[in-house]
Amino acid sequence: MAVPSKNAGVARFGVFEVDLSAGELRKSGVKLRLQGQPFQVLAFLLEHAGEVVTREELQQKLWPSDTFVDFDHSLNTAINKVREALGDSASNPRYVETLARRGYRFIAPVHTRDQGDAHSQAAERTQSAGRPVPATTDPPVAMHPELEVPIPRRAITRGLFMLIQVMYLAFYLTALFRLHDVQAVADLFLPAWGATSLAAAVMVTAGVGIPLRCYLMSAVGFDYQRLGEKFRQIFPFVLALDQLWAIAPFLLIQEIGLGAAFAVSAALLYLPFSERTLIRMAYAGRWAQT
Repeated sequence: MAVPSKNAGVARFGVFEVDLSAGELRKSGVKLRLQGQPFQVLAFLLEHAGEVVTREELQQKLWPSDTFVDFDHSLNTAINKVREALGDSASNPRYVETLARRGYRFIAPVHTRDQGDAHSQAAERTQSAGRPVPATTDPPVAMHPELEVPIPRRAITRGLFMLIQVMYLAFYLTALFRLHDVQAVADLFLPAWGATSLAAAVMVTAGVGIPLRCYLMSAVGFDYQRLGEKFRQIFPFVLALDQLWAIAPFLLIQEIGLGAAFAVSAALLYLPFSERTLIRMAYAGRWAQT
């Protein structure tokens, strides 16, 4: 197991990367929220990876003797925040192991890179070879922590999600403005009570869908940072609503034909899952932490 030196600039383990100089923790390229004492605890454990770090050592390192705090509570809170950020658990640890009455130990393999190593090695190669050598290489592509795809620009994913909401909003408004036409088409293949029920269902679902789409449009438009969490919670309802509206093309079967109605309906059936994927891409960290 590689042990990071005190001057290490970047430490990597699993899908995580810790920039010790910048104070940043990233998961597959996505920056996670871990600051202050929890980050210092993680950095100290990485510095002594594979070794037992006692609670007294952590106290001397991070809580000076002239600091009046509840050390046990503060350290327990910091360790819990580290585990939460890493998706780790005390009962089945993958990274931070608790040793009863002794302390903690970072148990995952750690690989480090000192700041400036790449530049200094490139300069030495340049002097010895007498020709210019690139000082750095292209940075690795940031991967989504769950979807295993490169993370696209957020402006693209948010824009596509916005277009889908506009499309559904247009569906709802058109159906309400032409409700008599909807009922007339339904009368052709449904009994009177069925056509009336279908028109009522269109009114109810469109009435519910309009504020829903307005909320999603405003949330993604203003880049609401908790949208990933909120959309995950309401997705079952969005899925049910979108599946109901996926049969809407069959109301136009006389104009567009059976084949076209079936194709459009199949695309609409898939669309809510596209919405979920776009949100997970645009708000990767927020979705992953919920």
